[in-house]
Amino acid sequence: MKDSKRKVLIITYYWPPSGGAGVQRWLKFAKYLPEFGWEPVIYTPLNPEAPAIDASLERDVDEKLRIIRRPIFEPYSFYKKFTGKKGAINAGFLTEDASGKKTFKEKVSIWIRGNLFIPDARVFWVRPSIRYLSKIIRSEGIETIVSTGPPHSMHLIALGLKKRHKIRWIADFRDPWTNIDFYKDLMLTSFADGLHKKLEKRTLQLADEVICIGQTMAKEFEKISGRNIHVVTNGFDDEDFTHTDSNDITKDQFVILHLGSVNKDRNHQVFFKSISDLCVEKKDFNDKLKLIFVGKLDFVVIEDIEKFGLKDKTEIVSYVPHNEVSRYLEKADILYLPFNNTPNSKGVLTGKFFEYLAARKPIAAIGNIDGDANQILRATKAGRMADFYDYKTFKNIISDFFDKQFPDFNLLEVRKYSRKNLTKLLSSILE
Repeated sequence: MKDSKRKVLIITYYWPPSGGAGVQRWLKFAKYLPEFGWEPVIYTPLNPEAPAIDASLERDVDEKLRIIRRPIFEPYSFYKKFTGKKGAINAGFLTEDASGKKTFKEKVSIWIRGNLFIPDARVFWVRPSIRYLSKIIRSEGIETIVSTGPPHSMHLIALGLKKRHKIRWIADFRDPWTNIDFYKDLMLTSFADGLHKKLEKRTLQLADEVICIGQTMAKEFEKISGRNIHVVTNGFDDEDFTHTDSNDITKDQFVILHLGSVNKDRNHQVFFKSISDLCVEKKDFNDKLKLIFVGKLDFVVIEDIEKFGLKDKTEIVSYVPHNEVSRYLEKADILYLPFNNTPNSKGVLTGKFFEYLAARKPIAAIGNIDGDANQILRATKAGRMADFYDYKTFKNIISDFFDKQFPDFNLLEVRKYSRKNLTKLLSSILE
């Protein structure tokens, strides 16, 4: 470790105690960056619209880490009053009622969000953040900043700072911008669509370096920007996991576990039909089967659980703190990994996927077999994937795993995705 560390200002909307997938990436980078000669300074909202509260994540926050929290104005309070909705806003368009349809008020709200708040509802935080952070940059001599999105308003803050100061800017994309799966649901006018694409291209071209989480996304960004894009995937932190001999199903239950939310695009009939048919064909499978879903479920998932006669075999847990995830992983015999059946499916690489790798349990996936995730799955030999409509292959995967025909994990390949190794790669880009 170097004695004198250089400061890097990290602009992120998501930070503990906010929970959910958006927090993990830069929480872990900030944890390990000091080992590679960098001192992170975190800039984050004081009052964000958090998808969940997870105080357990604060154990990864060093007490010496400087965190700057500033108030943010967001229009979500007006949205909730207008639509009558309560709780956190669901950005993934997950439906939780029987109709599965948006009300007129919800449609109006989505149109306003897509066309008036560009790139997102955090846009009101951009100008005050530029003014405030300009003072910090001048007074503390910060020479490097990182913005991570979504929300992509964080990139606009960094863009404003880049224009004002001689500063190095790294733009990090955890998800696509205009190619994200729900972009089509925002009911954009041609003007709004054009503005989104203009801001996306400007960000990609004006940042000193651009990072994203997968090869497919990198190629898409390279096509837009005409420049080289770095890939630093998501990963897993060894300190979050314990490992036991997982491939033993002599116990009374055979547990298939899914972690995370399931919206309609990740709800695959192939999964439920395969499981249901195996219950009929294999008495031992039927006697031992238990499905566990940890996370929010779209109403269509609940319907299919009942439709395929699996309600009595299913446990649904709405949310667990991140420090309890390993406990659920230890229960599992198979980890179920469904990917979004959307036009951008080839490039989807969820953070959950890498935590599945760390658990060293066989992964049964449904997704784009030509996509980034399946390339990693094959290289690590951590599981098998079936295409979205390939019932026969997926059924065989589950049957083989039940019969103890497990993949032979390539642990050396898996190690590439440890958070510490990924932070080392990040630090070389910061250089």
